[in-house]
Amino acid sequence: MSGPARGGRYGSMGAVPTVARWWRTRSDPQRIELYTRWSYYSFLAALPVLVLLALASDWAGTSRWLELLLAAATLVTTAAAVQLSRRGFADRAAGPDRALLAVAVVAGGVVVGTALAVTTDGPSPAAPWAAGLVGAEVLLALSVTVPTRPLLAGTAVVGVLTTGVALLDGNPPLAAGVVGTSIAVAVAFVTVAFRFTVWILDVVVEMDRSRGVQLQLAVAEERLRFARDLHDVMGRNLSVIAVKSQLAGELVRRQRPEAADEVADISRIAEQSLREVRDVVRGYRGTDLAGELAGARSVLRAAGIACTVTGEEAGAALPEPVQVALGWVVREAVTNVLRHSSAGECTVTLTAGDPVTLRVENDGVGPGGGDRGHGLRGLAERLAAASGELSAGREGDRFVVVARVPVRAVEEVR
Repeated sequence: MSGPARGGRYGSMGAVPTVARWWRTRSDPQRIELYTRWSYYSFLAALPVLVLLALASDWAGTSRWLELLLAAATLVTTAAAVQLSRRGFADRAAGPDRALLAVAVVAGGVVVGTALAVTTDGPSPAAPWAAGLVGAEVLLALSVTVPTRPLLAGTAVVGVLTTGVALLDGNPPLAAGVVGTSIAVAVAFVTVAFRFTVWILDVVVEMDRSRGVQLQLAVAEERLRFARDLHDVMGRNLSVIAVKSQLAGELVRRQRPEAADEVADISRIAEQSLREVRDVVRGYRGTDLAGELAGARSVLRAAGIACTVTGEEAGAALPEPVQVALGWVVREAVTNVLRHSSAGECTVTLTAGDPVTLRVENDGVGPGGGDRGHGLRGLAERLAAASGELSAGREGDRFVVVARVPVRAVEEVR
């Protein structure tokens, strides 16, 4: 029996995992920005429906041209408000687009005027609520770039306008004041709530930027440490070599036998410098399993990622080549967690045996869905030289790196 067809009556479902994969490849700040943007767009796009519902009870007997005018005005107001908020998200420092704001206000005025024309048969809360919806539309579009206090002043203006519309619609002054106040409070609540989401987005973006700066500072600090160590090691020796070279040259010109001793001294100092430079490079590039585990715990916690290390004591008894190989695994895996994931938790587990197993897992699968990068490929090659093997990939909602190094094979090579 052949397998089920990919197509069918309802078509292929391949788009569903594609959308899910696209969402997973977004970082947390990008997801929050998408959520905030589309919350705005969805609410703003609902204006025509909300105005229609507000005026539904007074719609009977309305002429066709009023219906068309109201529909056109609400659509223009909605389009201008959506574009106003869209440009605000693109560049919040630039402030609101005045041309779009003017279009939204004028079209909103037409909506309010049409609502008054529809509800001329007697006092009704429909026209004031239509005016409140238009005011909320404009203030929501402005809340992307405008601070909270001016927005609250705008809600007070909306309250005054809706009160005036209620009076023009034939409502008693007390009823008009109550309607205007209630609409102003509702608009203020919705506007401040949406403004708060924009503030949260700004905080998340700033924290993400600060985290990137922190990682750059850590790299710069390590480079300075290496430069300082190299200067301390080589500065004095190179100065001595320079002085002794001048002295040896002078002794050669005078044909003094001491020149041979000076040249031998220069050779000795050069060999000593070479050994010291190798020690510095080994300290910079080499790895120690215990040190790497301690460093991983420290740097992950400093980045706000909970880190748990299990089996750390078992690493002290391992042969040095095994420790070096596994130390590289810890370094590369932790680097990937910091640079390519949105993890909140990372677990490192070292299991003694033959082979020794090191497992590093985190709960933040980053962009790429767990595909191997150059770092992991290079790490696999390094482990292969020690007869080990590396596996990396997704397990559910976690990304797992597993390294296995046989102790016996390493000891036989030694």
